[in-house]
Amino acid sequence: MELARAFSTMAADLPAIFSMIVVSVVGLVMLTVAAFRSDHPSIPWLGVAGMVVASAWELFQLGTEPGTAFFGAIRVGGYAAFINLLVLLAGIATTILSVPYLHRLKHDYGEVYALLMYATVGMILLGSSNSMVSIFVGLETMSVCLYVLAGLIREDEGAVEAALKYFLLGAFSTGFFLYGIALMYGATGTMYLPAMAQADLATAGGTLLFWAGVALFLIGFLFKVSAAPFHMWTPDVYQGSPTPLTGYMSTASKAAAFGSLILVLYYALPAERWTLVLAVVAVITMVVGNVMALSQANVKRMLAYSSIAHAGYILVALAAGTEAAFAGALFYLLVYTVMNIGAFGVMALLEWDGREGRVQTLDSLAGIGTDRPVLGVTMVVFMFSLTGFPPFGGFFGKYAVFAPAVDAGLTWLVLIGVLMSAVSGYYYLRVVYVFWMQDRDDVVDARQASLGGLPPVSRTSQGVLVVCAVGLVAMAFFSGGLIEAATGFFDASAMAAAGGGG
Repeated sequence: MELARAFSTMAADLPAIFSMIVVSVVGLVMLTVAAFRSDHPSIPWLGVAGMVVASAWELFQLGTEPGTAFFGAIRVGGYAAFINLLVLLAGIATTILSVPYLHRLKHDYGEVYALLMYATVGMILLGSSNSMVSIFVGLETMSVCLYVLAGLIREDEGAVEAALKYFLLGAFSTGFFLYGIALMYGATGTMYLPAMAQADLATAGGTLLFWAGVALFLIGFLFKVSAAPFHMWTPDVYQGSPTPLTGYMSTASKAAAFGSLILVLYYALPAERWTLVLAVVAVITMVVGNVMALSQANVKRMLAYSSIAHAGYILVALAAGTEAAFAGALFYLLVYTVMNIGAFGVMALLEWDGREGRVQTLDSLAGIGTDRPVLGVTMVVFMFSLTGFPPFGGFFGKYAVFAPAVDAGLTWLVLIGVLMSAVSGYYYLRVVYVFWMQDRDDVVDARQASLGGLPPVSRTSQGVLVVCAVGLVAMAFFSGGLIEAATGFFDASAMAAAGGGG
């Protein structure tokens, strides 16, 4: 292809990455403002405005014909727009929740919000990639930003430990990821996902090379989504990171990683080869996450193990490998993002220990429902939804991932998932009990003695939590339409339209 033609083609494809362009440019503006005054109050709201514009664009793109851009490296429309919209909404909520939180900790630097923007850019690229190269670029852009955000409070030893563990183990998993890509490319001669599925693995050696690459590739991805046994970093990193940013790591990054993994499984790999592997990983992940969460006294650490368990529920759908299962996984990612952003947001507003909530226990929050009724009520909604009680979104999310697995003959896997969901009720409902029913006389004095007691709650933060809680209730009425729309991303015409590659 002539160079002049290549440049003209790329210029014509710029609207396909409008969201990334907007978020990136706004991030540069934020850095410019921060160069003159790092704590200028307009910086985070510039980021919110940029992501709102990008979200509006992706909302419009949901109904457009799916396709590819930049010579087949990026997907646009439909599926990609859904993942991008999910990541952007998580970024908006996180930024709003972070403003009072970081101001209270005196770390409301403009660079922090810019890093949040560029992490979002990486997630958008990751979730809409059609090539192994763009997957890697998106994954590393996201990861490098999150490494820095995890260690934001450098004066705290827990934050330093979190950043170091995340960086070292993340770099180690990247090695598996890259080596897997190299082997898959060596066996197929292509980096494009649909072309990999069509490659002729003529020899036994080529087949072995390809599936060895797939195994290493999956190890790298399973690390990013906190699936057991690659989950060891998650509790310490979540516990030591600033709480609103922890919620962002546990939702937006997981949505982007799972979104990319679904594309790889759907377009590049024959389902009969990986179903049992993912089913076994799902079992281990659900059991480890739920059992370990039972003994946690710290809510952030409990939510970390909870996020591991929820990765297991999504893997149940991926193990089924059908279009309905993939659509159910997308709906579950939506529900999970709303639940966890809300739960971590509540905990961010209840921190009184001055250490990002790392050392305060659940029992120290006894009676919060009376002291902070809005936080108490919204936390009840989040906990019941995480457990899977109707009529909240969590119930319909679990139905969306379990029902297709039953249809695919994985009834034994669904039974384990249901049993683990019942186990999770103990630690989720314990939070409700402590907030509303446990005697607070023994802990109020301790809270008041530490940094003057509970911090004030901003109206914008309460508004985000109320929107999340109302959204979980509204999903009871719109779950069917959302799942049906997600199923449309995987029909034959969509696959043919977006299956381009070099």
